[in-house]
Amino acid sequence: MTTPIPSPPSVPFLGHMTALDREIPHLSFLLLADQYGEIYQLNILTRKAVVVNSYELVNEVSDETRFEKTIPQTLLETRSALGDGLFTAYKDEPNWGIAHRMLMPAFGNIAIRDMFDDMMDIAQQLVLKWERFGPAHVIDPAEDFTRLTFDTIALTAMTYRLNSFYRDTNHPFIQAMGDFLIEANARANRPTLVTAVMRGTNAKYEQDIKTMADLADQIIADRRKTPIDKPDLLNKMLYEKDSKTGQGLSDENIRFNLLTFLLAGHETTSGTLTFALYHLIKNPESMRKLQEEVDEVLGDQTLQLSDLGRLKYTMAVIREALRLNSPAAQRVVKPKEDTTIGGGKYFIPKGVNIVINTWKHHRDPEVWGEDAELFRPERMLDGKFEALPPNAWQPFGYGSRACIGRALALQEAQICLACIVQKFNFEMKDASYELRLKQTMTLKPGGFYVHAIPRPEKANILKVPSKPGQVKESKQKYAPGVQVSETGHPLHVLYGSNAGSSEAFAQRIASEAAAYGFRASFQTLDSATNNIPTDGPVVIVTASFEGEPADNAARFFDWLVNLKRQELANVQYAVFGCGNRDWSRTYQRIPRLIDEHMGERGAERILPRGEADASSADFFTSFDEWVEKLWEVLPNKYKTTVSKDTSTPALTVKEVGSTTQRAEALRQPDIQVGTVLENTVLTAPGTPEKRHLVIQLPDGMSYRAGDYLAILPTNPARTVERTIARLGLSQEQQVSLSSPGPTSLPVDQAVTVYNLLSGYVELQQPATLRDLQQLSELESSPETKQALNDLSTNYSDKVQAKRLSVLDILEEHPDIKIDLGKLLTLLPSMRIRQYSISSSPLWNASQATLTVSIVDAPSLSGRSEPFLGVASTYLASLRPGSKLQVSVRSSSQAFHPPQDPSVPLVLFCAGTGLAPLRGFIQDRAYQKKAGRQVGKALLFFGCRKPTDDYLYSQSDLKEWTELGVVDVRPAFSRASDESQGCKYVQDRAWHDREDINNAFDAGARFFTCGSRKIAEGVRTVLTAIIKDRHGTDDATAEKLFERASLSRYATDIFD
Repeated sequence: MTTPIPSPPSVPFLGHMTALDREIPHLSFLLLADQYGEIYQLNILTRKAVVVNSYELVNEVSDETRFEKTIPQTLLETRSALGDGLFTAYKDEPNWGIAHRMLMPAFGNIAIRDMFDDMMDIAQQLVLKWERFGPAHVIDPAEDFTRLTFDTIALTAMTYRLNSFYRDTNHPFIQAMGDFLIEANARANRPTLVTAVMRGTNAKYEQDIKTMADLADQIIADRRKTPIDKPDLLNKMLYEKDSKTGQGLSDENIRFNLLTFLLAGHETTSGTLTFALYHLIKNPESMRKLQEEVDEVLGDQTLQLSDLGRLKYTMAVIREALRLNSPAAQRVVKPKEDTTIGGGKYFIPKGVNIVINTWKHHRDPEVWGEDAELFRPERMLDGKFEALPPNAWQPFGYGSRACIGRALALQEAQICLACIVQKFNFEMKDASYELRLKQTMTLKPGGFYVHAIPRPEKANILKVPSKPGQVKESKQKYAPGVQVSETGHPLHVLYGSNAGSSEAFAQRIASEAAAYGFRASFQTLDSATNNIPTDGPVVIVTASFEGEPADNAARFFDWLVNLKRQELANVQYAVFGCGNRDWSRTYQRIPRLIDEHMGERGAERILPRGEADASSADFFTSFDEWVEKLWEVLPNKYKTTVSKDTSTPALTVKEVGSTTQRAEALRQPDIQVGTVLENTVLTAPGTPEKRHLVIQLPDGMSYRAGDYLAILPTNPARTVERTIARLGLSQEQQVSLSSPGPTSLPVDQAVTVYNLLSGYVELQQPATLRDLQQLSELESSPETKQALNDLSTNYSDKVQAKRLSVLDILEEHPDIKIDLGKLLTLLPSMRIRQYSISSSPLWNASQATLTVSIVDAPSLSGRSEPFLGVASTYLASLRPGSKLQVSVRSSSQAFHPPQDPSVPLVLFCAGTGLAPLRGFIQDRAYQKKAGRQVGKALLFFGCRKPTDDYLYSQSDLKEWTELGVVDVRPAFSRASDESQGCKYVQDRAWHDREDINNAFDAGARFFTCGSRKIAEGVRTVLTAIIKDRHGTDDATAEKLFERASLSRYATDIFD
């Protein structure tokens, strides 16, 4: 007996049309696969289709004796331009067989190798363009790779030069083709009646077809008028006859095939190259290995045909990019007769379309392992690719209808990739960019921009050979995005930062540099990869994120730790590290290793490494003390002139008018505008407030359960108004700022005082010892100076413990003479706040929810007004329809639900620490509703009372408990009699230790989200459970816990 194929809810007539994303339907296919598993069924505008996602099912439907290729609706729409060309012909159309037999020899290995010179010709045009535009130029790689592949297929197949790299804009064919594909895709998912009345759209569609056909006809006419003696594809189609039928191809069919080659022959390869470049930049180790191979094989010489066989890692990169992100993400087959698949489990009637979801079947853990989601070219090396089971890797299709141009595409991609990594280093315009998709007939990365930075040791390829690995100073002094002061001795400030603290510290050093006689540049660590400056001191401020470098420091770190000799002999440096001791195993790992490796590679350490612990009250003080030493050492060492008054404001403020204008977002290029849809209170009156927000994400932004949503907030209005009143200014007053050095403030533009203080600086951060010193140097009474000295002497008790801010101190002492410019130099830049997303994309891929504690508590400083949290107050103020600036940020790889939903979960949290775990459980709920087998989640949740703050207990948690996906074990700190006598999460865990042991034996994964106190409590009780179970001592139990933590326990800690 067969099993019904699961299907999502549908609506009359439209079927499942509303279940698919309008812009990127592919994302919906992926999410439905996550929800329904190996197979599901769709009905779109009366067209039925079965979607298969696992290797087992894909392998079965790839049997050409039982199944045959069919043309999906999107491809059918392109027949209006491509007719019965090779790509779109029906199986019974005679021209397909004729063209296939005639052209197969032209795509053989020997013929493809003969195309090498033409491919190199176009690849060198691309390299020359990037070199001439320079490292500051922002490159759209998808666009330039499209020019490359478009020109390559025209030259190799038709001996026709389109010269796309000699145009300011795209060739008209490319523009027409892109618009044609977008409309063809739209028509496939639009009712015919609707299309019929779209006159303007239809006219444009017909004109695009004519533009493309005109070029093909022109190429044919030119060849007939001026024949050439070259065995290219065009000559074969014009002059050869089919060996089987003796027939040739009509001019119409030749046009269809020329358009097919121009379209299909460039679209997928350009997408492959763009995806490959994205993965290489995101995985610096892979980029390093690729460049090492290219350097070893090519040295400083131009790529030769004989080199291709030695570029094995290069080919592995391309194959791995095709595995993860095949531009042709789906193909369609249908059974020749009624049949069953999955060992007789699922019945498929004759003729029903079966969609092969390539992206999912290429990530099946049964074939590719638990790391299937990761980019790892090594899985394609050393015979592993050849040993793959049949049909496991199918980016080009399979069988008789497989892509005829596979060898051409692979050789072209290999040539291009080798040429560009030989010549350039790459960095993303936005280091925090995460893959977004753009979908036409194929898929490409969307919104992906890079800088191509000439490799210093490769600046003179074919002219002056250089020694591999030698670090030289680039002729291009600064990389893209570098801010540079105008005068003084060079000082290079490099930072690696995700959350903003390291960047803010580095910004302060750069801003202060002018007062100490230095000309500061301010840039990311990645920008110094293989190009670290030698003309002045290098100051590095960077952080560790669970033992890994920041996004904008990963490439530099990988490069540094793989240097072999004394390459940094002329570099002088100092390192300051930010970290958090909550991650004790990896605390300061990245700053420490950078400091050690730079010293080992010959660099001169100017100052011992400094460090700050974000979990400590001394976080900012530690930096202040280190910077004070830095400014003592640098001027003496480099003989610079120090300003007599280093406390003089570096900023000049000028009143410019009263027009209001809001400056754009700060320092976070991936931030986009989202919309609040809901904002509701979850807690009872009189209980610390917690809220549930639903946010419509910007187009193209996606997330996984466990990810963060970064918010760029504004300061509470009351705090801003206090500051303006203390300065004696008007909220409407506009000012213009100027600065001699790099700054994150809006310079050389009009900005209101209110907007400046609201959005650009932190107003509530505790004052540092440096702040107190700077304030004491300003004009004030003797009594005030004594009070400031007392605060410095008793800093820990009177400032840190009370969270006394600069604003608090200025209000307490109104006789301190301070202006806006000086205040701005004391205040750190506004930073983003990251909140765990509390939803699953299976619930809604375009919306995310937040579960937020609103900080509104008595002020520790003694003020009568309560202390308001910056971001939480901002979020609480938003209403449905409010706009806010957001960006999805990935959490650590370990803090996501396991790919196999049958793996049980044990979850620990308290309060809003429930947020990401709610997303985990919601994931499981939607998978369970879709008919998948899911492991139960055991949730240990702490709060005050069941009637006060038992979040989601009467809604989601109740529903999911009844569904059988979660078993909630609450701990009520103020009503322990209602939670088995347990006040806290760790108490309940100990009480239910037998269930925890059973879950562990069943292979459960463990997750904790919450404060450091929660995490420490959970760690202690889990260790105690291990000790109790095994009868061991404390030390042995600790080791057993550490061992289990490496693969089965992940934490997300916040304070």
